[in-house]
Amino acid sequence: MTDEIVLVEQLKNVVTREKAFRELISLYKKRLYWHIRKIVISHDDADDVLQNTFIKVYKNIHKFNQQSKLFSWMYRIATNEAITFINKRAKERNVDISEMHDQLASSLENDVYFSGDQIQLILQKAIARLPQKQRLVFNMKYFDELKYGEMSEILETSVGALKASYFHAVKKIENYIKNKTD
Repeated sequence: MTDEIVLVEQLKNVVTREKAFRELISLYKKRLYWHIRKIVISHDDADDVLQNTFIKVYKNIHKFNQQSKLFSWMYRIATNEAITFINKRAKERNVDISEMHDQLASSLENDVYFSGDQIQLILQKAIARLPQKQRLVFNMKYFDELKYGEMSEILETSVGALKASYFHAVKKIENYIKNKTD
């Protein structure tokens, strides 16, 4: 925690900001990229959203009040940026958000950056069909291995609600996979 406090102080200091920001990117780029990628699906879109996330962090670091961990704060920004991106893309294409997620999941088959096998593709399609909150909670718990307390901080939702969302997401995914593999 002390390292994080020092990093935040360096980020807020005009003299040390650039070096500290490069360190911040080095520390968190990969984890944030994969979190964003699970939401927006496309590699290129994930790169764009990641860049926007770091720009927001840079511009707003002075607003970070250290009530939560730095990573939780950045994760929340990344989540919001990714959701905003998907909603904007759906609006541009004049489709609802669930249809947009179906399109994104279907695009995985042609994505040169997707290296999964058939069952992973089915899993990703099942996840894409979940309601947005369940999808976020499932990805954060299953793939990112975050604890409910951390997710509660990031999503600003109670632990009980997160557990319920995860439970329902798992059941829906199980049903989808069962129907696709029978």
